[in-house]
Amino acid sequence: MQEARKLKDSMTQRPKPKGIDVLCGLKHFAIITYAVSESRFKGMFPDRFQLDVVEINGKNMGLVSVVPFIDVDFTSAVFPFPKFTMGQTNYRIYIIDTETSERCVWFLGTTLDSWTLMIPRYLWNLPWHDGSVHFDCSLNESTGLYEKYHMETSSSWAEASVDLVQSEFDEIAFSGFPDAESALVYLTHPLCGFYYRRDNKVGTYRVWHKELKVKPAKLKSANFKLLSDLGIVDETEQKTPYSVLIEPINEFTIYLPPTVVE
Repeated sequence: MQEARKLKDSMTQRPKPKGIDVLCGLKHFAIITYAVSESRFKGMFPDRFQLDVVEINGKNMGLVSVVPFIDVDFTSAVFPFPKFTMGQTNYRIYIIDTETSERCVWFLGTTLDSWTLMIPRYLWNLPWHDGSVHFDCSLNESTGLYEKYHMETSSSWAEASVDLVQSEFDEIAFSGFPDAESALVYLTHPLCGFYYRRDNKVGTYRVWHKELKVKPAKLKSANFKLLSDLGIVDETEQKTPYSVLIEPINEFTIYLPPTVVE
């Protein structure tokens, strides 16, 4: 079982933005997580990193999350700059950096619905791909919960669709963790990400955010082609996620440019 963790121990002061660092709101932010055998992640990342396994029913499992959202008010964190809005979906595996012992995520890649894709893809060689992203969501004004959450992405790299719904009776339960807070620290608070760049070098960048005020949701349907193509989560398994969490909007600071790991 994972050890107990407190959010207050993971919170840090926000590093002062500078240069080309970015501030953005993440609207319709969801984390759809699957728990599958650790063997399915073999060869997904370099030996420097190890899977941050969770013991569920006596078996070591790895967790992988699909994270769709709309970037709103995407702009410079330092200078007056135009604001952009764009749909995005991240695919990430939970790992440990054995050199620093920090819990991080390994990005399989990202789909982005914006002409600004050329900057991360071609200037920084990030594994970001073009996709047409559509959200159709409605919130109950009195409860603040989603009566409807639909996201659909058309993409040659990672076609995707998901339908979620929330109820005041939804419960948070996380197998393999001593309590809900420990699981939420694991799922919502990695601040460092690594990935294979398009030139096959390893890249990294960091983010910062306050505590995410996520609430549980139920999955009605899902189709994440990338996960089935890679053999991580097949189409049948995608119907039964480990957990589903949503926050209507939050704010992230992204520290740029990404760097190459030597």
